[in-house]
Order: sequence, then structure tokens, then C-alpha cells
Amino acid sequence: METSISQPALTKKPLNKVHLAGKIISGLCILFLLLDAGMKVLEDPRSIEGSVQLGWPAESVQAIGIALLVSTVLYLIPRTAILGAILLTGYLGGAIAIMVRAGQSLYFALVFGILVWAGLYLRDEKLRSLIPFRKD
Repeated sequence: METSISQPALTKKPLNKVHLAGKIISGLCILFLLLDAGMKVLEDPRSIEGSVQLGWPAESVQAIGIALLVSTVLYLIPRTAILGAILLTGYLGGAIAIMVRAGQSLYFALVFGILVWAGLYLRDEKLRSLIPFRKD
């Protein structure tokens, strides 16, 4: 007597344009953040010089890079992406505060923070259901 157990077919949902746009935006943000974190963790002279010009002690650059790296990796993983986005928001908020204090333009960090959340919003259906934009 043979018993056959049917298993549900594992089908992948096709990527719609909104989800794909979110993945592209998030991917570009992740690439930049990983590059920035890597330069800080490896103590690249350009990264240290830029941080010192903004008023940070050179000894703190590597720790800042590790914080950025951890936040970015969390943002990269779908299950922890929202936590990663929250941590990146804090990181970028700190960057904005430092830029204002140093008399430099804050727009890059501000726009970058918006892109981090926009990418996640477009690629995460659950987030869209939590924060719906209504047409009415």
C-alpha cells in the first residue's frame, strides 16, 4: 500500500514594479552604507580625516563604522529590515545634527534617510499595511 503525501507547490510571487523599485532603492542605499561602514571600520585615512573635520575624535571612527555596519546588515535581512531602518534613522539623524553643528549641508543625510525608508516601504507589504497612504 503506497501513500502519497501531496505537498503544496512552492511558487514564488512574481515581483511587481513597486517591489522591484523598492529592492533597487534599498540595494543602492545598502551598497553606499556598506562602503561607508567598511571605510570607517578599516580606518581609511579619508574617512578619519572627514570625521575629524566634523569634530569627531579619530579613535571613535571605527566604533561608528561598526554601528553603521550592524545597522546596515539588519536592514539588509528581510526579517530585521524594519529594525535596521530604525537604527539607520538614528544614525542618519546624528549625521544631520553633526552637519548642522559643523555648518555643512544636511540635505544628503536627510534625503538618504528618506530613501532608506522609501525603499523599505516599497519592498515590504506589511510596512505598507501599517502606514497606508490613502487616496481619499
